[in-house]
Amino acid sequence: MSDQIFIEGLQVMTHIGVTPEERASPQMIEVSLVMDWDLAPSARTERLAMTIDYAEVRERVIHCARERPRALIETVAEDLAHELITVYRMRRIQVEVRKFVLEHARCAGVRIVRSGR
Repeated sequence: MSDQIFIEGLQVMTHIGVTPEERASPQMIEVSLVMDWDLAPSARTERLAMTIDYAEVRERVIHCARERPRALIETVAEDLAHELITVYRMRRIQVEVRKFVLEHARCAGVRIVRSGR
């Protein structure tokens, strides 16, 4: 299957960082997702129930990213992948998390791909 739903550049304020000082104040991270999903049933029926509601995904991402402080963006990516695969029972997800902390660099980030079902 090559159908995908994607969300790019979702900005979330969260407590993230290796040191307690870094985690003390919320920082902005950026999350992008690519979710493998068969889009043919929803295209045929035009029923939202047959696809993934990206507004709902946005709310889940924000909630998951904010639910607790984390040291690493790697952990955020894993938590998001697990949450979304479990809830939506998708076959595969790519999660990218970017952080904006390095001087002279636009961002630093991680990209993971996880499989479900």
